[in-house]
Amino acid sequence: MQRTRIQGYAFAIGIVFLLIGVLGFVPGLTSGYGSMALAGQESNAHLLGLFRVSIAHNVLHLAYGAAGILAARGIRASRIYLIAGGAGYLALSAFGMVLGHDSHANVVPVNAADNWLHLVLGVLLLVLAVDPRGNRPPKLPKPV
Repeated sequence: MQRTRIQGYAFAIGIVFLLIGVLGFVPGLTSGYGSMALAGQESNAHLLGLFRVSIAHNVLHLAYGAAGILAARGIRASRIYLIAGGAGYLALSAFGMVLGHDSHANVVPVNAADNWLHLVLGVLLLVLAVDPRGNRPPKLPKPV
C-alpha cells in the first residue's frame, strides 16, 4: 500500500528529528560539547554553534523523531502528530520569547535562534497537517 502525503510528511519530519537528536550529541557539530548539561540554562552547548541544546533537549528530539516514524503508519496518527507538534512548537516559541534565557524556568534550554526556529517549525507542521492533498498518495513523475 502506498503512503499518503500526510504519512510521508510525518515520516520525513520524524527522520529529520532523529537526525537532529543524534547530531546534538556529536562533538564538533555541537560547540561547547563539554559544557552540555542534563537540562536547564546551565547547558552552554550549541548545535551548529547556533541552537542551544542539552541532553534532555536532544533526547526530546529523538523521541519526537521516533514518534513521527511510528505515526506515519496511519493517516489519522500522522495528522495528529503534525498538529500536536505544530501546536507544541508554537507554544515552545512563545514560552521562549516571554521567558528570559537565563531564567531557572528555561529547562529546555532555548535561545533566540531556537525561538525563531520553533516558530517556523510550528507553522510548517500545522500547514503540512492541513494540506488538502494530504489523504492522497503523492504523484510520481511518469517514466521517460
